[in-house]
Amino acid sequence: MSTEYFQKIAETNIWGAIAPELALGILALALLAMEVTLPKVAHGLIPRVAILGQLIIVGVMLTYGCSGFCYTGEAFGGMLSFSETGQLFRAFFLGTSIFVSYLGMVSLEKKTLPEVEYFHILLVITAALMLLAQANHFVMLFVALETATVGFFILVSYFRDKAVSLEAGLKYLIMGALSSSILLFGIVLLYGAGSNMELVGGNADPLNFGNLKNFLAANPNDMLGLMGMLLVISGIAFKIGAFPFQVWIPDVYQGAPIPTTALLAVASKGAGFAMLLNLTTVFSALSEWLYPLLSLLAALTILFGNFAALSQRNLKRLIGLSGVSHAGFLLIGIVAAQKVDWAVNAIMFYLFAYLLASAAVFSVLAHMGKEDDSELTLDDLGELAKRNGFLGMALAIGIGSLAGIPPLAGFIGKLLIFVAAFKAELYGLLGVAVVGVVVSIYYYFGIMKAAFFDVWRYQDEDEEVQEKPVPGASLQLLGKLAILVAVLGTIVLGFYQVPLGSWLAG
Repeated sequence: MSTEYFQKIAETNIWGAIAPELALGILALALLAMEVTLPKVAHGLIPRVAILGQLIIVGVMLTYGCSGFCYTGEAFGGMLSFSETGQLFRAFFLGTSIFVSYLGMVSLEKKTLPEVEYFHILLVITAALMLLAQANHFVMLFVALETATVGFFILVSYFRDKAVSLEAGLKYLIMGALSSSILLFGIVLLYGAGSNMELVGGNADPLNFGNLKNFLAANPNDMLGLMGMLLVISGIAFKIGAFPFQVWIPDVYQGAPIPTTALLAVASKGAGFAMLLNLTTVFSALSEWLYPLLSLLAALTILFGNFAALSQRNLKRLIGLSGVSHAGFLLIGIVAAQKVDWAVNAIMFYLFAYLLASAAVFSVLAHMGKEDDSELTLDDLGELAKRNGFLGMALAIGIGSLAGIPPLAGFIGKLLIFVAAFKAELYGLLGVAVVGVVVSIYYYFGIMKAAFFDVWRYQDEDEEVQEKPVPGASLQLLGKLAILVAVLGTIVLGFYQVPLGSWLAG
């Protein structure tokens, strides 16, 4: 390639457009420098610096908004494409990382494990996911996705002194490698089809989303393109935990540390739907195959997630399986977006509502005081509201939002998805979604029942009565503020949705 070609590419490198990601990278390196230069105070200071740094970054983004801060359009040789939706995904991943940083501070204070590595990897994952949401090229998408995935491998097995955490890490490594292989195989097929100059629309760079979209539009019956699309969607389905690719979720969620479980539940799901929103546009020429496939995945995911959760008593497995059903609701939004333009905004609102509700629930679980959080069950919630009213209130609002109880944000999120599905005439999916909501009420209210009532449990005379740890014993001012933000955000967005919508509009 000529020098002029590389100069032309370099002219599109707009570094200010990725300022948030660069700031996260600098912050991650600063944490490592603090560990080396200030070893005596770094242990308690590092998580607080990580949280403060991320709050500053998201504060700048919220202050300037899309109109004054975002560059819109393609950059970096077409590798990235910046949009208002991408900016909102940036805020979503940053908000998730801030709450996970707080959960990490709570969980790691109970351990003798190093802290700096956890927060460093968390920041790198967040930056990678922010780039992933704005990827406009399969090379960029795959590199960003694998950067985040490798970080997840480490964080899932971070509690290396526990066999259950190591087991979860191994299972996630195997399943993650399998999903990445499927995704990469699909990308290779798309590259092979799109680079064939003998076909209409053949291009030297078919991995660019725009070029690939044009190729598929000109060759909608190309078998390699169709197979590539099916494999790419299957690889993404692993990430969001859609049926039948959800087999890793219960074991990995249970064995991973609570902060990592929260990160997987929220950020990994958000990343998958960021990819789907971009790629459904690319694969629009194959809509006669794409949308029936997504509709089938949505229906089966909702039914499996809700019915499988009915018999669960382990809290982390229960939340994991309920998260599978939420992936199904979001898939309905993806299908509805084919005919209803504002369904994309409904998906974004649902994701933010899910983030706030999950933050409240996982914060409560982190303060339950049990040494091994992988063994948290419904029995451990017994009379939580009586023993700690603040945590009981937070759990009730978080679970209520996940269940879709009005007037909380989760109810509005589900309502928007349902209205979009109705407008798109997806009556079958709408019926499945209603069944899913009804079924979910049983296990969600089972969690509330355990937290607010003393449930009688049979006990042998010889069985020793184990005194339950006091929930919230380690809860400090920062923890109360974090939980209040999640709780108040859930309530406010249930009544008043204008701020989120106006910020998206710039």
